[in-house]
Amino acid sequence: MADRVYNFSPGPATLPVEVLEKAGKDVVNFQQTGIGLIEISHRSKEFMAVADEAEANLRDLMQIPDNYKVLFLQGGASSQFFMIPMNLLGKDKKATYLNTGTWAKKAIKEAKLFGDIDVAYSSEEASFNRVPADNEYTVAGNSEYLYYVSNNTIYGTQFPNVPATEKMLISDMSSDILSRSVDVSKYGMIFAGAQKNLGPAGVTLVIIREDLLENTPAQTPTMLSYKTHADKGSMFNTPPCFAIYVVGEVLKWLKKQGGVEAIEKINAEKAGLLYGAIDSTDYYRGHAEKESRSLMNISFNLPSPELEAKFIAEAAAVELNGLKGHRSIGGCRASIYNAFPREGVVKLVDFMKEFESNNPAS
Repeated sequence: MADRVYNFSPGPATLPVEVLEKAGKDVVNFQQTGIGLIEISHRSKEFMAVADEAEANLRDLMQIPDNYKVLFLQGGASSQFFMIPMNLLGKDKKATYLNTGTWAKKAIKEAKLFGDIDVAYSSEEASFNRVPADNEYTVAGNSEYLYYVSNNTIYGTQFPNVPATEKMLISDMSSDILSRSVDVSKYGMIFAGAQKNLGPAGVTLVIIREDLLENTPAQTPTMLSYKTHADKGSMFNTPPCFAIYVVGEVLKWLKKQGGVEAIEKINAEKAGLLYGAIDSTDYYRGHAEKESRSLMNISFNLPSPELEAKFIAEAAAVELNGLKGHRSIGGCRASIYNAFPREGVVKLVDFMKEFESNNPAS
């Protein structure tokens, strides 16, 4: 394999090299069947075993209770923005949403097509630089659920704790799933697009409590009903086979690292190194308030847009790629998901010190 650069991209994002190497072989000849992975029938015993093992490993890693279904769906996490209220809200019902970034805002827009949506908190006026404390919002008494995005990729914010509420929780965990321990039993539903911390784009993970499958309105289109996919074990139609396979391999890799508890410690150390570099100088400024900082996505600025552009270009020249911030806030962003190696963070921190020394603020 050619030399690899350090890929700080927010998604699709870095995957374990051993997973990529194995996938490359299986794409040509899957398990010595003489058939490539992306050619094999999704109903073959070989692929059914892949899907079953992926679900079993996910259940083990997240300690998912037996009364929850695990679904592998298509349409990206964005499709869940409308599928959730379509299936779980129903006519003349209310839900509460916390607006902490672009993806929460998009989810709110879609949810309003199906029910009465109460936006109990928004940090939009402050460029989404923080998430709320529990005492900063009130969940409407007649809400069916409280919806929040656990980690905000663009702005580098993350809920440090599960929001306190008596209502059912629904969370978009696309960018921090499996990065830290989660008590699944506190949620009605968790979902995540795979392309940040799980695998390649193309599959979306849904973990949903079984009783909720009976709430779907009768007029819901067949393909957009969670019950359809739960009843058929995610095989109602041809699923994204390759993406599911890679997710399965990433889950095996994560178990080899020691599981979620072990990776959580590694993630905290990696983020600590980078935040330490930011906090040690006035040259770099983190976008997120300290109490809301993400361990997955670290957004920061330099003294000027010109220096930021130079920083990004010179970093890429030394194989530190994907550091350009999102167009909505500019600056720089380092995404350091589970599979991102510690040595890449160390190299970035060293580069930051050197760049500051060579490019003083005017």
